[in-house]
Amino acid sequence: MKDALVFVCQSCGASHPKWSGRCSSCGAWNNLVEERAPKGRAAKARNAISVSAGAGVVSLDEAMDAEMPRVATGLTEFDRVLGGGLVHGSVVLLGGEPGVGKSTLLLQVVAALAARSRESDVRGGVLYVSGEESASQVASRARRLGVASDAALKLLSTGELDALEAAVLKADPSIIAVDSVQTMRANDLESAAGSVSQLREVTARLVTMAKQQGRTVLLVGHVTKDGSLAGPKVLEHLVDVVLAFEGQRSGGPRVLRGIKNRFGASGELCVMEMTRDGLREVSDPSALFLAERPKDVPGSVVVSSADGARPLLLEVQALVTPSAAPNPRRIATGIDGTRLSILTAVLAQRAGLPLRDRDVFVSVAGGASIEEPAADLAVVCALASSVVELAMPADLVVFGEVGLAGEVRAVPRCTPRLEEAMKLGFKRALIPKANVDRDEVPPGIIAHGVSHAREVAAWIERKARDRD
Repeated sequence: MKDALVFVCQSCGASHPKWSGRCSSCGAWNNLVEERAPKGRAAKARNAISVSAGAGVVSLDEAMDAEMPRVATGLTEFDRVLGGGLVHGSVVLLGGEPGVGKSTLLLQVVAALAARSRESDVRGGVLYVSGEESASQVASRARRLGVASDAALKLLSTGELDALEAAVLKADPSIIAVDSVQTMRANDLESAAGSVSQLREVTARLVTMAKQQGRTVLLVGHVTKDGSLAGPKVLEHLVDVVLAFEGQRSGGPRVLRGIKNRFGASGELCVMEMTRDGLREVSDPSALFLAERPKDVPGSVVVSSADGARPLLLEVQALVTPSAAPNPRRIATGIDGTRLSILTAVLAQRAGLPLRDRDVFVSVAGGASIEEPAADLAVVCALASSVVELAMPADLVVFGEVGLAGEVRAVPRCTPRLEEAMKLGFKRALIPKANVDRDEVPPGIIAHGVSHAREVAAWIERKARDRD
């Protein structure tokens, strides 16, 4: 009996009995693709993942006594994002845009693991599976990166999942790296590689392999135009760790950010720099992002952003110019555009800054991005500084959340933010008054607390008048 035809949404993975222009589950338009519904073994594999062939009920005490050993890759910053290293039997998904350096990073990681195989728990070696490049192409890139040849690192060029599984049984590696999961295809399904059904099947079988056999699996995944991982969210739900590799293909720093981590804290990040010899970890990312900061320029403010366990100092730049358009522009790079529109409205309504008929541009220098609301006060200072054409003090760091009423709210982890700023020579800080009242200011830095955006705008305007 032939498999029935279904129409699968490439955004959310929902199945529909007939084609329609709009997915009824997620609302996406023109995303339904005709596929054959799998029967038998393939259908069961898509709907369930067996963690262990002999799984049984255990007490919490027994589970807590069980050790969870980690394997250090030798890349200090990469291990920190993972929470201390790779965990046996885990599945790690590395996502990023094309050309950002995912394959380069993966090859450097597996090469470092292979080099440490004799002194760590990678006794079975490493299998690097490439569905996009031949073995000679991978070897050519390894030579460019200066990767030393090692018998513990084996290469396989295939896009067939069955061939991968057969190679694993033969080589018996401890770590499997797949570049990329979108190129792998299971023969049980008739759909093309990269489709939702193929992603589900391939990822489910790789997760089963990792859990049952205790192997660590590293997957590379592509991202869509909106920055999310290609395929439905179920792909992220199946794996244990999701890492997002961000950056510009033209150059500049790359940021590896932990999105999900079942074995550690999510939100950790590390900064890497692309060089002729591959990716190099940056031990002091704050100094890197502020290295080219212009001096005595209006609209430039330094913010202390607490991404992960280590705060990061970034430069926020703003430019306010007269607008000839009936609807002035609000353009943001590195921060949320909606947030910029809100802060512009708050400054115009609550602080009296003339922004309603002006174009506003805000950017985070160096290609970095800030997602937390603690950057609000820095954006406010940058905008006010650009309006009055007054450069902010070079030794001033700013952070704080701004509400719709213009109030400046306290932010968490104030002390580590200020300590990081002190390491780079910052002597003054403009922060929420509530953080100052809580005695969260370490000795060695002068902190001025503010409770409303109006105070900030008035302070900057007063300094501009004193200058004139």
